[in-house]
Order: sequence, then structure tokens, then C-alpha cells
Amino acid sequence: MFGASYSGINAYKRINLETGVVDADPLKLVIMLYDGAIEACHKGLALMRSGDIAGKGETLSKAITIVESGLRQALDRETGGEIARNLDELYGYISSRIYQGHLQNRPEYIEEAAKLLSELKSAWAAISERPAAMSQNLPQPAFMKD
Repeated sequence: MFGASYSGINAYKRINLETGVVDADPLKLVIMLYDGAIEACHKGLALMRSGDIAGKGETLSKAITIVESGLRQALDRETGGEIARNLDELYGYISSRIYQGHLQNRPEYIEEAAKLLSELKSAWAAISERPAAMSQNLPQPAFMKD
């Protein structure tokens, strides 16, 4: 009875997300990656607490994938200098904490990762709100290079 309406809602959400990705500028895409990783951490925590081992593993793997294949891969290590190197190390640490939290069933590790991601997201959001001229000298993700 409710299946059709739920699938319609999910399709709408998917289309809305895909449209947001297509229309987003590169800094907004980085923020969307943070949102996805943070959401996956929170969902993983809820699944961990409810005892859903398979769901926890799938969701926390998604968070790690976003950090590693999205945020970490987007770094421009060539021109990003020390900031890119520091972010690279921090992303590695965050992935490790999520992984360890999953394996050891330690919610505090996942909470720490989510907190770090939230703080980084806030910094990127502040950058994205600056006028373009002020942001030109800041390190850019690799996909922003001309």
C-alpha cells in the first residue's frame, strides 16, 4: 500500500540530489560530500546502537568511501601545499577512526570522526560564502583546477 508512495519519494530525493550535484559549484560539492559523510556516520551510530551489524557496516563503509574517494581524492596536493598535506593526513585519520569504530564497536570513534567532519565542513562553508576575489588564493580541490 505504501510502497509506491515511498518509492516515489525516494525517486524525488534522488533526482533532487542529482540536480543539486549538477548545479553546484565545486565548493558546494565539497560541502555536499561532508554532508554525506556526516550523515553516514550518524546513521552508522544509530545502527550500531540498535545492533544492526550489517547495516552499520554498509553505512560506515559509505562514510569511509566518501572521505577517501571523495574528499581525499579531490585534494590538489601539487598546488595545495601544506594545507593539502594536512587535510590529507586528517582525512586518513578520520577514515581510520570510522574503520576502527566499526570493527571495535566503539561509538566514540565514530562521534569523533563526525565532529571533525562537521568542523571541516563549517570551514569550507565559510570559504564558500566569501566573495570570489577573496577565495582565489585558497587551495582548491583537484576537480576545481582549470
